[in-house]
Amino acid sequence: MGSFLRSLSPEQQVSLLFVLVFGLLLLASGAGVLLSLRERKAIEAVLSESTQRLQDYHALLRSSWLMALVFWVGWALGHGAAIVLFGLISFFVLREFISLSPTRRSDHRSLVLAFFTVLPVQYALVWTQHFNLFTVFIPVYVFLAIPVVSALGNDPQRFLERNAKLQWGIMVCVYGLSHVPALLLLDFPLFAGREAFLVFFLVLVVQTCMLVQHLMARGLHRPAAPAISASFHWRSWAWGLLAGGLLGALLSGFTPFKPLQALGMALVACVAGTLGHLVMKAIKRDRGVTHWGSAGRSVTGASGLLDRVDALCFAAPVFFHSVRWTFL
Repeated sequence: MGSFLRSLSPEQQVSLLFVLVFGLLLLASGAGVLLSLRERKAIEAVLSESTQRLQDYHALLRSSWLMALVFWVGWALGHGAAIVLFGLISFFVLREFISLSPTRRSDHRSLVLAFFTVLPVQYALVWTQHFNLFTVFIPVYVFLAIPVVSALGNDPQRFLERNAKLQWGIMVCVYGLSHVPALLLLDFPLFAGREAFLVFFLVLVVQTCMLVQHLMARGLHRPAAPAISASFHWRSWAWGLLAGGLLGALLSGFTPFKPLQALGMALVACVAGTLGHLVMKAIKRDRGVTHWGSAGRSVTGASGLLDRVDALCFAAPVFFHSVRWTFL
């Protein structure tokens, strides 16, 4: 198998990976349909909690399909197009986040700074591969600039809360997500033309971990944080980590990692992604919504894109810096 993969060109290897990804998604979608059919035959009052978990499973499947299509388009159009594409995604998910965070008239200059200066500059740093500045631009310079601009608005009411929400949104929606296209630009010896595998590796292991976690949570009681998530149990979380780690080790042939290294990197990404997803659920509960933008279940009426990429926003920076510091 290894010799066969090495005999293929980088483009053929990436194409083969896409075939595998969409094949796995088809199988997972088929399993979801079968679970839905079985659920309809059950007593709705008894299995209401199970039904909610099934809905979470379908939501994860939809996010997996969306991310696979996004990566396919980004790969087909090239690195520059992928960076622009993720920049647009960051814009819309930041818009969803801010729409659920009350703002005042005095915040308008800070919002303009976030959307039309911070976001494009961050992705421009990715494009030009200024990784050292890209790493600290938002956590250092933007975190100082945002409250200064807000203070010049001459409105002290709920000043700390308003600025903390905007800073948090920028960190998650711009800083975190910008690390995904940055993976395409890492310079690995003897791995030229195959950088897309790192992105697929990250997405596949994180999404697999979350799908398995939700499936294994069916029938379990006493979630770890019942007020935040009914599907987060330590046992199901451990099964999800195991599935994501094993998949990472199996995919080591597509990456510059050895099997044990791939296992470690997969576990790092899975831990960050799943715990980040839990954090974002806590924020939604605080805002009194179940989804960031699902029409009819959210106050925004938007597309709910942040629900699809929230785990990736946490996993990507941890995975990127772990890879860069360990292997480059």
